[in-house]
Amino acid sequence: MGTDVPGRPRVGQVVTVFRNRLRPEHEDAYRDELAVVTELARSMPGFVETKTFVAEDGERCTVVTFADPAAHRGWRDHPRHREAQLNGISDYYSEYSIAVGETTHAAAFTHTPPT
Repeated sequence: MGTDVPGRPRVGQVVTVFRNRLRPEHEDAYRDELAVVTELARSMPGFVETKTFVAEDGERCTVVTFADPAAHRGWRDHPRHREAQLNGISDYYSEYSIAVGETTHAAAFTHTPPT
């Protein structure tokens, strides 16, 4: 196994797709907690990358990748992350869904213009 590189998927990585909509009255508090939790995720062993996308209709999608199932479990079960999950349910989200899967196939392509 080589080094995990952001944007370059590898077989065996664990990818979480977290879709959500925020309650408008809690957006500022959410942003503050998100900054803390994102930095925590980045500090975890096996963290590869996280990106968030916001659709025109306000739905948010965060994709988080960890190197392997053990690293993902460490993140999933981290006490501060668990606290943030509970805060999300009680305060921040009007709805959410989550899907977690282990990568069984991985490929990447980067176009290199001719010189």
